Amino acid sequence: MSQSIVEKYGEARLPRYTSYPTAPNFSADVVPGTYAGWLKSIPAGGATSLYLHIPFCRSMCWYCGCHTSITGRDGPILDYLDVLHREIDLIAAQRDSGFNVSEIHFGGGTPTIIRPEDFIALMDALRAKLGFAAEVNTAIEIDPRRLQPEMMDALGASGVTRASLGVQSFDPTVQKAINRIQTAETTWAAVEGLRRNGISAINFDLIYGLPHQSVQSCIETVDIAVDMRPARFAVFGYAHVPSFKKHQRLIEDAALPDARERHAQAEAIAARLVEAGYMQIGLDHFALPDDELAVAQREGCLHRNFQGYTTDACETLIGLGASAIGKLGPGYHQNEVPINRYASRVRSGELPTAKTYALTAEDRLRADVIERLMCDFSADVAAICRSHGFNPDVLLEDNSALQALEADGLVRRTGSVVDVDDAHRFVIRAVAAAFDAYLGASQRTYSKAA
Repeated sequence: MSQSIVEKYGEARLPRYTSYPTAPNFSADVVPGTYAGWLKSIPAGGATSLYLHIPFCRSMCWYCGCHTSITGRDGPILDYLDVLHREIDLIAAQRDSGFNVSEIHFGGGTPTIIRPEDFIALMDALRAKLGFAAEVNTAIEIDPRRLQPEMMDALGASGVTRASLGVQSFDPTVQKAINRIQTAETTWAAVEGLRRNGISAINFDLIYGLPHQSVQSCIETVDIAVDMRPARFAVFGYAHVPSFKKHQRLIEDAALPDARERHAQAEAIAARLVEAGYMQIGLDHFALPDDELAVAQREGCLHRNFQGYTTDACETLIGLGASAIGKLGPGYHQNEVPINRYASRVRSGELPTAKTYALTAEDRLRADVIERLMCDFSADVAAICRSHGFNPDVLLEDNSALQALEADGLVRRTGSVVDVDDAHRFVIRAVAAAFDAYLGASQRTYSKAA
């Protein structure tokens, strides 16, 4: 691939399209009662997914782009959990029939910063107050450096089915530059402890584009990681936005790789994982052939949500906790981001909604096209338009961004079918952006496309 193409598209800052419209387009002009009405309108018996945000860590990783706070004490965490239980009560009060919860995801921050007994109590509250389906998949994000045996026991006892472990890089020089020292032995201990507790579905998160990282160090990290045989890998490009995340200013700009080197690192990681027997899923995930994510891709039913690629086709996602985002039939909601504001509203008996977005018919159309592109690298735009009652010209006529991609040889159009081949996977966010009616309307700085 030519250097000019890598530089042109790799340097572009674009959304990851885990939602459409993306979060910067949500509105703070919230009409009172909107979210409560949406909760009441959830169809009886329909499956519900939950996302719970635990915004605390013991130390700051300098690359981090998450909403989190640093605390060395348990007090703030316990106070937050008290508020979270109250929010669960507020959600439960909106319906008489329960929510039939089938998927739960704990994110952060570091969700396993919670004491084991408090995690068990939280799961019990969710089950008792919101109602679980007969089968529930529960996933949790883990910092292996902070994971204790007692917590692993609690995760197993509470029915956790999947664990996502932050690895990022095993290169000591890179680890020092991002303020995250984590040995392979520490990661191995977490993997073995989780498996002993019946949690065999394990994901690893890797990052490329970090300071002082090289193609060789990326390959060495993959080689160490595949020996532990996680079921999945998520491989992300580091998003350097120091104007938005002040702690990223501790990372030297001069130590960061350029677009061409970032692309080479991503390609090297992908090649090594495929060589090790993993299937590439969408833009940045990899899974063993028998993993449900790989099965979903083969069967054409892969989905994308705020956690990335998923098999979860649920139409209702409720976000709990500070900054949490959810999606219900009518649209999106986001809770207050500052913990103190979130807590104050919940304690006063209010649902802590800070932003909402009511989806239009055209939003739903564009969201479906973008999801299929992000998942399948192909979309029959006319067929999707027909299913929504739209003329394909709405999306295809005078689409200069799509025409430019086609002129650069990155997109192939056969009638109304838009295809991106494997060699140009890294530009898929640019292809998705060609169908984004709102891109550029917000002042948000996104991560680089490659």
